[in-house]
Amino acid sequence: MQYRKELFKVLTLAEAKDILRPYMLPYYERQEEVPLEESWGRKAACDILARWDLPHFRKSTVDGLAVRSQDTFGASESLPAFFINKEEISMGRTPSKHLGKGEGMLIPTGGMLPEGSDAVVMIEHIEDFGDSLYGVTQPVAPGENLIDIGEDIAAGKVFIPRFFTIRAQEMGLLAAQGMVKVSVLVRWNIGILSTGDEIVSPEISPDQAQTRDINGYTLMGQAIACGCNVKYYGIVRDDEKELRECLQKMISENDIIILSGGSSVGTRDLTAGLIQEAGEPGLLFHGLALRPGKPTIAGVTQGKVIFGLPGHPASAMIVFDNLIRPLLDDTTQGRLNIPLPEGILTQNIYSGSGREEFLHVRITPKDSDYLLEPLRGKSGLISTIVEADGLIHVSLDNEGLEAGKRIKVKMLR
Repeated sequence: MQYRKELFKVLTLAEAKDILRPYMLPYYERQEEVPLEESWGRKAACDILARWDLPHFRKSTVDGLAVRSQDTFGASESLPAFFINKEEISMGRTPSKHLGKGEGMLIPTGGMLPEGSDAVVMIEHIEDFGDSLYGVTQPVAPGENLIDIGEDIAAGKVFIPRFFTIRAQEMGLLAAQGMVKVSVLVRWNIGILSTGDEIVSPEISPDQAQTRDINGYTLMGQAIACGCNVKYYGIVRDDEKELRECLQKMISENDIIILSGGSSVGTRDLTAGLIQEAGEPGLLFHGLALRPGKPTIAGVTQGKVIFGLPGHPASAMIVFDNLIRPLLDDTTQGRLNIPLPEGILTQNIYSGSGREEFLHVRITPKDSDYLLEPLRGKSGLISTIVEADGLIHVSLDNEGLEAGKRIKVKMLR
């Protein structure tokens, strides 16, 4: 069969992403409008520009006296500058008078500055002499204690770039701009299936050679954390007819299909063959230069991307985090390029396999630094993942990492 040519054609993670990326890009063109209150965690479908200056009026940042700054120059506690209070400004009201020389207006925090004023004296630096006469005991500079028109956001400025993930603060800005509907990317639909004669549902008491499904639920959690719509299709035995029927149903209902366990030795030919027969281009690769995660399958049919992940929990989760997740967030605009934190490795790590390697670590604070202790559990152990605080990366061209070396760590908690 043609698909056998792809078996064990091992690719690097970068090569695998490059092959799959063109098939994922059409999904970044899909968009929908959602109410503002439903926009949290969604990716903006286009650059969002400010419609109005924010604020659209000059507002005070303190309680005090709105003044012409030039009238305060030289003021001191021993020789205050005197002002006649023309009006007490109310919140949400436009001042009715214009300030002239030696005039001021009492103003609350957030209040609108009157015409003619260009600064606010803090209430701590004014004295009430009665009969609307106030003394200013400290000078202010032009623009002091106020926010100018458009100082927060200027009209026409991009304040949410395309593909940026909307957070609470962006929701606030959208509200400030009167945008009650937001254009966002359509959520990915991801179908997840566990395969294998030895896998049973969590509610079933397994026989001696069986195990409850772990990957179905860990992968669901990872996909949900990516903001995807996730459907779990349960467990299918290593049966060609049953797997074919379920795969066809998943292809019709999802953008991305994730099969867990189908790339193991006993079923990799079956899974790869079904991906190939489902339609062009079929199987794209079988095998990654990655540890854990080498026996990973990927293919495309009917515009849908299909992944076959290893059956071991740590392997499946690492492949999802380092292959699938980056493709789900394959954007450069609006990304937060926050550098990874660093820590000191406590043990030597040897990696002479010619593969990229990811290791779980426990992170322990020490003085003002962090110690990174490798958790060397096998890829089939879920406890290793649960105990881990972070993940470290050994690159393809690196034969290992030395104890005492400062390295970057991806936080898992």
